[in-house]
Order: sequence, then C-alpha cells, then structure tokens
Amino acid sequence: QVQLVESGGGLVQPGGSLRLSCAASGSIFSFNAMGWYRQAPGKERELVASITSGGSTNYADSVKGRFTISRDNAKNTMYLQMNSLKPEDTAVYYCNAKRTILPGNTLNYWGQGTQVTVSS
Repeated sequence: QVQLVESGGGLVQPGGSLRLSCAASGSIFSFNAMGWYRQAPGKERELVASITSGGSTNYADSVKGRFTISRDNAKNTMYLQMNSLKPEDTAVYYCNAKRTILPGNTLNYWGQGTQVTVSS
C-alpha cells in the first residue's frame, strides 16, 4: 500500500529556485530507486533525475548542474532542489518509485504530480 505525495511546486521567475518534496507513506528502504519525472503539455514524460538505494544519482542533460536529487530515509522523503530555473522547466513534476519484487519484475509507483511554472 504505497502512497507518494508531491509538494513544493508553484510559480517562479526565471533564475529562481524551488524545492520539491515527495513523501512516502512507508519506508523508502523498500524502493530500489526513486526519481523525478516531468511532463509538459504536448510532450512525453521524461526522466529528470533518479537516485538508487545505494545513493547513485543520474540527471537529464538539460538539468545537470542546476538540479539536485536527494533522499532522507529517516523522513521517508525524496527531494528535488531546482535552481536557475528556466521557462522550459515548466511542467508537471511527478515522483516515482521503483521496487523489484521478483528478478526482472519491477513495480512503478507514482505521485499525483505538482505543477512547476517558470515565467516572468
């Protein structure tokens, strides 16, 4: 019974910052990896950043150097710190968690999404 809830989205000016949070209903130790996706109108959902249970991180080229993904196991929460925001970052951002229940069989869990709008 997994529930992921995003928060922290909003309207910011170009160059501004936001920190997104994803709170899990249970221990995030149960997830092999977590990440942030985003989807803009008319575009496919894309992976923004991910973090494995071992702490390895990965970022889309478009956000490298500007975004930082992190995880606080004690709080069962994942974060996305977004700096130097650009209008093209405007999208709905989704929290994702993956859990391998059998070899080669991975479940995906999704939050409801939070809107990020970067505009003057």
